[in-house]
Amino acid sequence: MNKPNILLITSDQQHWDTLGAFNKEISTPNLDRLVKEGTTFDRAYCPNPTCTPTRASILTGQYPSQHGAWTLGTKLQEDAHTLNDDLKEVGYQTSLIGKAHFQPLHSTETYPSLESYPILQDLDFWKGFHGPFYGFDHVELARNHTNEQHVGQHYANWLEEKGCTNWKDYFAPPTGNMDPDTRHTWDIPEEFHYDKWIVEETNKRLEIYKEQEEPFFLWSSFFDPHPPYLVPKPWDTMYNPDDLTIPEMVPGEHDQNPPHFGQTQEENPDFSHLQETGKAIHGYLSHRNISEYDRKQLVATYYGMISLMDKYIGKILDKLDELGLADNTLIVFTTDHGHFFGQHGLQYKGGFHYEDLIKLPFVVRYPNHVPAGATSSSIQSLVDLAPTFLSFADADIPIHMTGVDQKEVWQGDQNRARDHAICEFRHEPTTIHQKTLITERYKMTVYYQQTYGEIFDLQEDPLELNNLWDSKAHQELKQQLLMQYIWAELGKEPLAMPRVSHA
Repeated sequence: MNKPNILLITSDQQHWDTLGAFNKEISTPNLDRLVKEGTTFDRAYCPNPTCTPTRASILTGQYPSQHGAWTLGTKLQEDAHTLNDDLKEVGYQTSLIGKAHFQPLHSTETYPSLESYPILQDLDFWKGFHGPFYGFDHVELARNHTNEQHVGQHYANWLEEKGCTNWKDYFAPPTGNMDPDTRHTWDIPEEFHYDKWIVEETNKRLEIYKEQEEPFFLWSSFFDPHPPYLVPKPWDTMYNPDDLTIPEMVPGEHDQNPPHFGQTQEENPDFSHLQETGKAIHGYLSHRNISEYDRKQLVATYYGMISLMDKYIGKILDKLDELGLADNTLIVFTTDHGHFFGQHGLQYKGGFHYEDLIKLPFVVRYPNHVPAGATSSSIQSLVDLAPTFLSFADADIPIHMTGVDQKEVWQGDQNRARDHAICEFRHEPTTIHQKTLITERYKMTVYYQQTYGEIFDLQEDPLELNNLWDSKAHQELKQQLLMQYIWAELGKEPLAMPRVSHA
């Protein structure tokens, strides 16, 4: 059998319940096509609810506490062993199109970054640079979400090549001239939107790989629906906010939670005691300061961003069909982490490990190998992608990879490869440092040097409204989960090499 091509398609910060196949309030016909033709895993989790740590985990098969890119503003070291190193050993071509975010926006002498200023916007540099980058033979990169000032790299060059010489008019100062107070409607013509750029470059690579007749690993990495909430016409009015279910906080639901949950509902909360590095900390602010209009409209815009992305994902699927590659291509669609848009009174992301933030949409298609039209509740983690891709490629899985091989589960030959997932969030060295154990029924979160925590019964309390951590009736359960968590931590320790001798 020929080695399968591997196509990883990721969105950015997409809530798990935003596929039209399972949520009739949103339209995603092309993702629904993957659902129909593949297996949906409804218990998939991220290893960290922020971009850099999770994306580095996808690439390395290790947890953030192991690969070193432990939070935003850190980097995956360039000498890190990646999935690409092993795939190339067995003949694969590799490429990344779209968002990388393996490195920070600021560069230092000790920790230089290609994704930082000023090189980020040195368009002459990017005309001549397409890799290698973390083992990718070819890259086409950009860093901005919607109109962010971080626009540059290959995307900005593409805009100029397409004749969009006024591209700065569509991006925020100081890079561009767009009014930073603009909400929801992005005036950039759809023909210049980065979704179109990603698909054009992805499909070019597919054509090259078809001609070369060599197996490939291609990561097509979309930027949406990560805020800011902006989408071009007509997608900005595709959804009427009054027709959508807008999540609400349940009064009193944070009464038994750790203190930072309740503080988010205060008018002017003080989180200064958590400031350790002096860098911004995500989510630790008031989540009340949003108007009723915006609270509804942002959901409509968020859905519009997903539907626009879906349109262009469809063009990739069509290109696979056109080139005759579909039957021998393993496709995984997922995201790096989830998103709050009102659930539990929260917006965006932060140190709140609800399902909304750490559970993911996750669909696998591989004709005649992965069951079509199936749904599985087998627990998945993004840290499993690297070893599983290597397994499908018939490559050796390095001993230091701590994700598990899910090949037999994806093929429907095995019920599960893991009985738990772990999600880490270390956003400051000591003050924001937590880990969550997710089992088939329960979820437990522990905090470094804190006696508070969370336990939710996902079977009896799927909305996660009743924290059992301090419940007298559940102390035995807590002890069981704490022991299971310790075993899980011991089980994910990496090995540098196998034992080769008695002594």
